[in-house]
Amino acid sequence: MNKIFPSADEALKGIVQDGQLMAVGGFGLCGIPEALIDALRDTGVKDLTVISNNAGVDGFGLGKLLETRQIKRMISSYVGENKEFERQYLAGELELEFTPQGTLAEKLRAGGAGIPAFFTKTGVGTLVAEGKEQRDFDGETYVMERSLVPDISLVKAHVADRSGNLQFRLTARNFNPAVAMAGKICIVEVEKIVETGEIPPDEVHLPGIYVHRIVLNSHPEKRIEKRTVSVPTPVEVAAAKVEAQAVIAQAAATDDEVVTPPQQVPAQLPVSKKEGV
Repeated sequence: MNKIFPSADEALKGIVQDGQLMAVGGFGLCGIPEALIDALRDTGVKDLTVISNNAGVDGFGLGKLLETRQIKRMISSYVGENKEFERQYLAGELELEFTPQGTLAEKLRAGGAGIPAFFTKTGVGTLVAEGKEQRDFDGETYVMERSLVPDISLVKAHVADRSGNLQFRLTARNFNPAVAMAGKICIVEVEKIVETGEIPPDEVHLPGIYVHRIVLNSHPEKRIEKRTVSVPTPVEVAAAKVEAQAVIAQAAATDDEVVTPPQQVPAQLPVSKKEGV
């Protein structure tokens, strides 16, 4: 079975439609399937329910689908960096199911493992638990959470082989594996495709049985969500200069040659302090 598709547009063709439940990997802007999100926007499908940690930022990531009003409902744990997300929600234009972050990850993982529901203490006694079954175990109250099984999962990985075995890179290995496991159909965007067998078995982060379609995006933008620059104070600058001068002086002293008295070592054989240690 050939899992490699020539473009993100081709990878989505014939499987996306209005009203679907979709899961999209990533954390903020890290590890998001940029090309697949753009291709999904271009299909024009609407009334989507999207499961994701957040909805990107204004004008990038899932924020593009919010701007085109293709998302009807979000199931997520964070809103903070997207003003349009916040505006639509507060204006009643977007449905939102706030879910604790760990619960959201477990909903996806459990869905991929064939577990229809689970109990957790997170959210007990809050709005999160309203209308949900609660049960006591060992004297503690737990709330039941239903697992999530999206119609389609859009995932970002670093490397895939032709069988769909995946490797994720650094923080992109966040929600992506759970999203991939949960989807009835999983489409993966990768930066590199290798031949089957090139990834050592012990280095496969997710087996290819979960992956249905693969698309190559060798040069994603990887936009930085928020850049923080620290400006040193005058005191810090002065302290850094003193420390640098001390290091230079110590290095100079270490490199000085010292000639031992002639009666111990012939005068023609100088040794340094470093050599004599």
